[in-house]
Amino acid sequence: MTLALHDVTLTYPDGDNARLTALDAVSLEVAAGELAAVVGPSGSGKSSLLAVAATLVTPDSGRVVVDGSQTGPLSRAEKAELRRDRIGIVFQQPNLLASLTAAEQLQVMAHVSGRKPRQVRARALDLLDSVGLADKADRRPHQLSGGQRQRINIARALMNEPAVMLVDEPTSALDHERGAAVLDLLRVLTSERGVATVLVTHDHSHLEVADRTVRMEDGRLTAGAAV
Repeated sequence: MTLALHDVTLTYPDGDNARLTALDAVSLEVAAGELAAVVGPSGSGKSSLLAVAATLVTPDSGRVVVDGSQTGPLSRAEKAELRRDRIGIVFQQPNLLASLTAAEQLQVMAHVSGRKPRQVRARALDLLDSVGLADKADRRPHQLSGGQRQRINIARALMNEPAVMLVDEPTSALDHERGAAVLDLLRVLTSERGVATVLVTHDHSHLEVADRTVRMEDGRLTAGAAV
């Protein structure tokens, strides 16, 4: 499996000598080319799941494996390198840099990996084409719609050819039609690019794009649960 969480438990301090359980023995495996949707109410543990999968938070117990690498023994620097090269993160808000064009938003991601400028530019343009924005390469964020900015957000996450893509509430700021288009795009890119995609959302619309849907509630994950 490209992404695997095995019996992951995560707790946070909650008052004097108390702990709040965010993830309770969670296990999830996602293969290359598979899109798994995780649904559940606010506070159910969805964001904690993404943070652990992204190696941003270290769980109390359990194992996290990303593209064959067990993340537990890795140093902070090694985890940062793994995130840079093997994990693409699609944030809820695109957070594009106002001064950069669409192509430059993507190019910045690859420059830190030491790629040659010509290769970086070519890949950025290829990804923009794959999300339907080839003709918007030189536009800045204020010249783009919300849906277009989210598409750039997705393309940016794929810039360094990750094995895993983690997607946080990508439709929260979009209307129904644009939200559906973004989810359809995630389905296509997951398959075409061969990434293991975890989509976290509280929106049950258009979940048919997912290969499977699991439900999270009170820090527990139920595979195959009806939504």
